[in-house]
Amino acid sequence: MNFHNRRRQGEPEINLIPLIDVVLVILIFLTLTTTFSKVSNLEINLPSAETATTDGIPNEITVAITSGGGVIVNGNLVGSQAVVDLAAAIGRAVPAGEPDPVVVINADAKAAHQSVIDVMQAAQRAGLSHITFAIQAADD
Repeated sequence: MNFHNRRRQGEPEINLIPLIDVVLVILIFLTLTTTFSKVSNLEINLPSAETATTDGIPNEITVAITSGGGVIVNGNLVGSQAVVDLAAAIGRAVPAGEPDPVVVINADAKAAHQSVIDVMQAAQRAGLSHITFAIQAADD
C-alpha cells in the first residue's frame, strides 16, 4: 500500500498567511510614518492698525453703546434702540454746515453685536457714510 499523497504537478499552492503578515507590517509602517497636515481653505490677512491720538475731529458724531445695549449720541441718551429712533437721533446730532461728518462708534466689549449693526444701519439711514470704530490703546 502506498499512502503517499501525490499532488499533480500543475496545481501550485499559495500560502496566504505570510502574505497577510507582510501586508499588515506594511500597513502599520505606513500608518506610523504618515504625517497629517491641516490645509486651510480660507487664508485671511487680518488688518492691523496703529493707534494715533486725535483730539477730536470737528465734524464727528460720537455714538457710545453700553454693555446693556443703551445708545448715547454725543452725550445724549437715546430712549429707544429702534433703528428709526437711532437714525433720528444721529440726524439731529449732525453739525450745521459741516459736510459729511464721521460717525465714531464706541462700543463696549460686552455689547451685543446686533446693537452695533443697528447703529451702523441708523447712520446709513441718516445719510452718513463715513463710519469708524474707536479702540482702546493697548498698555505696553
